[in-house]
Amino acid sequence: MERRAAARLLASALQSQVGPSLPVDRLLKAYRTSNKGLTMTVGMNSEFDVNQTMQSVDGTPPRWNRKEAEAIYGMPFNDLLFLAQTIHRQNFDRNRVQLSRLLSIKTGGCPEDCGYCSQSAHYETGVKASKLMNVKHVIDEAAKARDGGATRYCMGAAWRSPKERDMDVVVAMIEGVKALGMETCMTLGMLDLEQAARLKQAGLDYYNHNIDTSERYYGEVISTRTFADRLETLGHVRAVGMKVCCGGIVGMGEEKTDRIDMLVTLANLPEPPESVPINMLIPIEGTPLAAADAIDPIDFVRIVALARVMMPKSCVRLSAGRTAMSDETQALCFFAGANSIFVGDTLLTADNPGEDKDSLLFQRLGIEPMELATQ
Repeated sequence: MERRAAARLLASALQSQVGPSLPVDRLLKAYRTSNKGLTMTVGMNSEFDVNQTMQSVDGTPPRWNRKEAEAIYGMPFNDLLFLAQTIHRQNFDRNRVQLSRLLSIKTGGCPEDCGYCSQSAHYETGVKASKLMNVKHVIDEAAKARDGGATRYCMGAAWRSPKERDMDVVVAMIEGVKALGMETCMTLGMLDLEQAARLKQAGLDYYNHNIDTSERYYGEVISTRTFADRLETLGHVRAVGMKVCCGGIVGMGEEKTDRIDMLVTLANLPEPPESVPINMLIPIEGTPLAAADAIDPIDFVRIVALARVMMPKSCVRLSAGRTAMSDETQALCFFAGANSIFVGDTLLTADNPGEDKDSLLFQRLGIEPMELATQ
């Protein structure tokens, strides 16, 4: 969208509607602000009043559509980052980032055919299937992560869904990590309502289940699990009162509109996810997406900024792919509203920058780890 066209659309936003069932005062007004009279230029000869456009009469999120999201995504880069940073400051400490650690508690042999995944049994990637880890090892690793500054411990298993015989072990892992004073997160595949309730009862704080991409592009990436299946699991997680961690992957050959539609879907859930991981595809030899073209770094930053604007109270996590990002790209992402990362040398089976490199980057940027009480 041309700059002037985007500016005109945003300037006229208050005279239009989000959709057929929503009033004008809901348009881009979901978020309260304490900065009175703050305005910003969004294009030539146009101004965007943050107070006017980011407040809500009833405090509920708007029903976003692609037109609005695309207009914000297409703003001049500096204006988009200013808007995202303004919203970020209204909801979070601008110089603190939440640190999580991720462990693969059961690796490889997954029956799903996700085209990006090294752990799928459908592809020859060199990843060997392993059994579920024992509880003591997981708790020992969590203690090391806590001592290294992580406040949340995430545990992932390469399953379509957990089997009943594994639930007792998984529950013991949750209880053991919680006893260390850490938040817990798991990603175990699809859950039914009973499984979700059992995890909640064990003390699980977050459940991760990504939608991966837009509903339109989803079938190009996965055939063994539907988009609706993923939404159903998210519904079960919400129904039992757990927090949701849900995001997606960019750089899988999708269009710009697919990335935007993915965020529209997330923002339009009954409650937006508390944690939104944005992954940059790590091409894995042997998978169908091994030769996918890399996403432009500026486009990646735009997606992070759009996620911050559309889901202002969610933690936006820079997840997989940071090893391929320059320090400058990561710095722009933090300015655009990213405020969570995975620390450690590995993410499941992929490389990660490691604590030393992250600590050095944080020192250069003046960023400090987010404390548990503020999350």
